[in-house]
Amino acid sequence: MRKPTKTPAETATPAPKSPRKKPQRGIAAARGVADIDEARQWLKERGIEDIECVVPDQAGVGRGKIMQASKFIGAPVMNLPLSIFFQTISGEYPDYEGLVDAVVADSDLVLEPDFSTLCVVPWASDPTANVIHDAFHRDGRPVDVAPRQVLRRIVELYRKKGWKPVVAPEIEFYFVDKNTDPDYPLKPPVGRSGRPEIGRQSYSISAVNEFDELFDDIYAYSEAQGLEIDTLIHEDGAAQMEINLRHGDPLELADQVYLFKRTIREAALEHNIYATFMAKPIAGEPGSAMHIHQSIVSLETGDNVFSDPKTGNPTELFFNFIAGQQKFIPAMMCIFAPYVNSYRRLSRGTMAPINVQWGYDNRTTGLRVPPSSPAARRVENRVPSSDANPYLAIAASLAAGYIGMTEGLNASDPLDTDAHGRAYDLPRGLLEAVAAFQECDELVDIFGKSFVTTYAAIKQAEFETFMQVISPWEREYLLLSV
Repeated sequence: MRKPTKTPAETATPAPKSPRKKPQRGIAAARGVADIDEARQWLKERGIEDIECVVPDQAGVGRGKIMQASKFIGAPVMNLPLSIFFQTISGEYPDYEGLVDAVVADSDLVLEPDFSTLCVVPWASDPTANVIHDAFHRDGRPVDVAPRQVLRRIVELYRKKGWKPVVAPEIEFYFVDKNTDPDYPLKPPVGRSGRPEIGRQSYSISAVNEFDELFDDIYAYSEAQGLEIDTLIHEDGAAQMEINLRHGDPLELADQVYLFKRTIREAALEHNIYATFMAKPIAGEPGSAMHIHQSIVSLETGDNVFSDPKTGNPTELFFNFIAGQQKFIPAMMCIFAPYVNSYRRLSRGTMAPINVQWGYDNRTTGLRVPPSSPAARRVENRVPSSDANPYLAIAASLAAGYIGMTEGLNASDPLDTDAHGRAYDLPRGLLEAVAAFQECDELVDIFGKSFVTTYAAIKQAEFETFMQVISPWEREYLLLSV
């Protein structure tokens, strides 16, 4: 695939107006403005007609409204019911008893645009922009169960200690043939050779080239939105890919993961295939993860606090951070593995972790320390699956490290052997994970009782919905045998 290039003339090119006209590689579009006045000029320069005003819900799904650009500029604040943060992935709602009182009345929220997220929607048939909103109660209080607010709250805890977290997510996903009947298993799509993948093609360039035109669209759409892809590789599974993002601010990177997921799905649909971020979409194939690389820098010096500035050796804070992750990741698995399907990925005999052992450059452990210079020393959390809400997964991972650093927890010794031979540290199912989350006092304190109660109720309701479905396994082995 060609490397994107930019020229001054191309940078000023307005958004295309032809239906489904794809942006050319190298045409850059600025992402984000400072305020409503800059937004007005930004929209005018690009001839934007419509604006998607969205807020990510607990599943990381965008909820909101589409407004005409002229109406948005006149009144950029919109209202949506509080219940959008209580909806399950199947569109239902948990029992409101014991939850926030305002949910019962389904009161309106005030949603204010974060203009730094303003970007074009390059696949739209008409010139369209997208802007992510933040949710507030009518008295001005932030909605504490909103995922963006949850992440902001954790980052603020670091700021008060004089620290700034830096993250870099890696997202795995599958391309699959279109599947309109959920009773039928998914299968790999046909690439440009006319044949689907039938074997493992880990790191294969030719396997990526099977979908060259699709990846060209992904790059072009990403560029048009101001999103930066660091690297692209083929993962272990058939038509399984991984995109790595450049390191940066946690909230900005969570926004990018949210936008990337939609971008990849939209680009795939234009090529008549699906892109899925299910944790375990195909039996017998590896699961898909969202690895999170994490480091912490000093706000005062800009130095990585995981490394001694004089010797370059790891600091006590580095080991404290790891210890916090070891202690609290198991109790937050309902965030890192949010669905019943997520736990199918976390099984022995695969590359997915089953515990929170840690090691230097050891990919069998839940926590890996990649080779790096002292300035780039970081901890890779390999536990989250790709179906996790990026805002909540990053918040949870950083929260675990924060508690470890502030409480001075001690990490285990690093492991240089296969961690899959060790015992499970992680819950094996969703209900077990939800119970661990609710019962951990430290996590209730840092996330707030309102969020923990709400999130647990949603996950319990999703499990009950799952239990209403009879699986092929049950029909296969129980129908005539019991």
